Amino acid sequence: MVELNPRNFQDRAPAAPADLPAMPRMAPRPAEHLKIGEVVEIAGSSSQVLLDASRLATLTDHNDPSVSMAGQVGSQVKIRMGSRWLVANVRTQRMHQREAGLIVCQIDFLGEGEEEKLTGRIFNFRRGVTRYPVPGTPLFAMTSADLKQVYAADSRPHIEIGTVYPTADTRGALYVDALLGKHFALLGSTGTGKSTAAALILHRICDMMPDGHIVMIDPHGEYSTAFSENGALFDVGNLAMPYWLMNFEEHCEVFLTSSGADRQTDAEILAKCLLSARMKSKAAINASRVTVDTPIPYMLSDLVANIQNEMGKLDKATSSAPFLRIKGKIEEMKADPRYTFMFSGMLVGDNMVDFIARIFRMPAEGKPISIIDVSGVPSDITSTVVAVLSRMVFDFAIWSRKDKITPVLLVCEEAHRYIPSDRVLEHSAVRNVLSRIAKEGRKYGVSLGLITQRPSDLSEGVLSQCGTIIAMRLNNDRDQAHVRSAMPEGARGFLDSIPALRNRECIICGEGVSIPIRVAFDDLAEARRPASDDPLFSSLWCERGGEMEMVSRVVSRWRNQGNQSGQR
Repeated sequence: MVELNPRNFQDRAPAAPADLPAMPRMAPRPAEHLKIGEVVEIAGSSSQVLLDASRLATLTDHNDPSVSMAGQVGSQVKIRMGSRWLVANVRTQRMHQREAGLIVCQIDFLGEGEEEKLTGRIFNFRRGVTRYPVPGTPLFAMTSADLKQVYAADSRPHIEIGTVYPTADTRGALYVDALLGKHFALLGSTGTGKSTAAALILHRICDMMPDGHIVMIDPHGEYSTAFSENGALFDVGNLAMPYWLMNFEEHCEVFLTSSGADRQTDAEILAKCLLSARMKSKAAINASRVTVDTPIPYMLSDLVANIQNEMGKLDKATSSAPFLRIKGKIEEMKADPRYTFMFSGMLVGDNMVDFIARIFRMPAEGKPISIIDVSGVPSDITSTVVAVLSRMVFDFAIWSRKDKITPVLLVCEEAHRYIPSDRVLEHSAVRNVLSRIAKEGRKYGVSLGLITQRPSDLSEGVLSQCGTIIAMRLNNDRDQAHVRSAMPEGARGFLDSIPALRNRECIICGEGVSIPIRVAFDDLAEARRPASDDPLFSSLWCERGGEMEMVSRVVSRWRNQGNQSGQR
């Protein structure tokens, strides 16, 4: 390693020989007073530099917040290469073992820009490095003006979501086409402001593109209040999702209760009876080919009758037990009022066109986002409901290729529930369709947005397909390691600061930004925030009065499944 002498940082003119007149000292270049160290080791991505601790100490009181943070972990530094500036991020720090006053740092190169001759500032910044410096090259602190040029959004369509750290006024932007075209993931522990951040991003997208098509799966009923003005709200009271939209795999998840060899037998019976029921529909007459997956209306009574008839045949290969299991489950769901939103006799009509237009916001009519509140859906079929909605998005995109492409954004809150890792769940209809969207969706104009507090429980393959990662504070070591493996190499220095992020702060890297950035999200108006605030025990437990009346109302809604009528 090349050792650095702190005295080398002093800008001194060389002494003139005695027999020659003294030459006037050249004026230093604009950035010379911000020299803080030099390069000592170069590698392809991560390199090593030495910083002068005394120089850093003199800059801590600088009126520019970016300069005052020079050399700190997570800050940026710049290196002059001819007429260009290389920009790097400080990842680690440690004291020099033998030389007092020197700090050894690891840096990750982010990109390069041209130097403005008069001021020394950076402009025309772009990701990637074409020429690397050699050991001994001076290192300089970045100014807020530099960072504004580095992080400034170019002419591509973008939304501004917050302020770039450590500046006071540099705006952090997301490029919409890159963000949505290659999927994105928003990750953060509970209580970090994840739901508010999701609402902020979606509001900015809706404001920019009021004729968009966004479908959001809301498992807790948090977002209905946030999008009451610019979104269409659906729950078990008005979703009216026809049961016949399910494909065969989804039918099996709902109607089959057996496992092992018995499940295979039950599936064969259901497939035969379901196909026969679909064939009785008027819509089947005009269809060139009908399968168990074809979304053609059929009557549940026809399905039950087919099962009854098959059970009565003398030449059936099995006992009556499989037929009775399936028939009993279907009749149970028909009679249970909790499933009315899906298995009502009123949903037998062929309203597929109206359902798709209503859920996918076609036309948007100023409300480009559909909030699908599944908090009132019985837990045993929640995954199936999400699977049907997700598959409808994907199948619609596939079959609409011959028409004008109409991109749709599908956002899944609590995504680890539906796309768990292999060690949690190997197979389910919703996992299969969301995994396929992650891998193939961008080809057909389907974008996927994943929001989760447990990235380690999320499928590794799906997270790796997300082109943009928005990471808020993560407290769990396993979650941090999972995110680190999904992020690009150049974001390492930013990743190390994830456990130290404040609420409503995030690290963004990937396709949606020019280079990795740390951003403090903007404040969101009260009316646009999701209902995700934690209860204040110190306040609520000091209130008294009206408890009996409240309990009575809750029990009434509980018994009557109040969500069916839209009550809350």
